[in-house]
Amino acid sequence: MSAVMPRRGLLACCAAAAATAVALPLAGCAAVPETPPQANLITLNQQAADALLQGGHLDPRQPLLVAAFVNLDMLTESSRLGRLFSEQVAGRLANRGYPVVELKLRDNLFFKQGQALLLSQEVREVSQVHQAQAVVVGTYTASPNTLYVSLKLVATPGSIILAAHDYAVPMDANVRGLLAR
Repeated sequence: MSAVMPRRGLLACCAAAAATAVALPLAGCAAVPETPPQANLITLNQQAADALLQGGHLDPRQPLLVAAFVNLDMLTESSRLGRLFSEQVAGRLANRGYPVVELKLRDNLFFKQGQALLLSQEVREVSQVHQAQAVVVGTYTASPNTLYVSLKLVATPGSIILAAHDYAVPMDANVRGLLAR
């Protein structure tokens, strides 16, 4: 038996090798550049709420308050992002079986440019009326690439921090849009 390949087979083999050599680099060129994944804000905020519950040692029968998250540089200002984050945390706490007082239904909240914010005196008053054991407060600050969020679970009598959780959110177009005024 001869190990010599027929001429037609040799040409076909060389053509296939050449086509593969050309196609492989071109396939890499055709790939769409990767964009960074968009942060799943709901998941991040639910995980933050879960972290507060783990460290807070709360009575699941006593109510909680959740204030709108505020800009760390201007503690009297929130944003759509701050209100959204507080809504998501409040929802998670309620889904975990904790009674959460819906603050938007109160008539005497402090409103600034359509933003409902709780002042220290208001927190004391609302917590006394509802016998709330704690309030969740949150701050955020933005850098060019990252939004830093800090949450605290604060006992209403005494203002003692029961639990805290910090997390970072990639600064993408979605987050920038929620921060815009």
